[in-house]
Amino acid sequence: MWFDPPVSGESYVLRPIGWVQSPLIDRESAPKQGDEGAPEAWVVFDTSVRDALRDVRPGTDMLILTWLDRARRDVLVVHPRGDLNRPETGVFNTRSPDRPNPIGLHRVGVLEVAGLRLRVRDLEALDGTPVLDVKPVLGTER
Repeated sequence: MWFDPPVSGESYVLRPIGWVQSPLIDRESAPKQGDEGAPEAWVVFDTSVRDALRDVRPGTDMLILTWLDRARRDVLVVHPRGDLNRPETGVFNTRSPDRPNPIGLHRVGVLEVAGLRLRVRDLEALDGTPVLDVKPVLGTER
């Protein structure tokens, strides 16, 4: 089936549902991936999504989608992991935060649920990073 693609440059509005609270405050001190030494962090949610947090339990693995608000949006090619000895690679084949739409994807483990807050492990997002969505990782309960 063929369809007409949307008009180039069409925009969409994304509203944060929460924010990251983390001791990580700059990109230089943050690990490249969450399982490379990210400290425990909190995800703090807006009161408007309180009911969406029902049934989230410690021990659950979740996918957190963030807006990497300090990333560059004009970067299309990078040296993977910032290693200049590696060949330049298109950002769609890397996990670089710098990309046209800097959406972060983070697999975390829920350690604690406290009202509108989740304490998590393996979140390499910087303090203050906007959270766009949260989804369970299917088929993995600890």
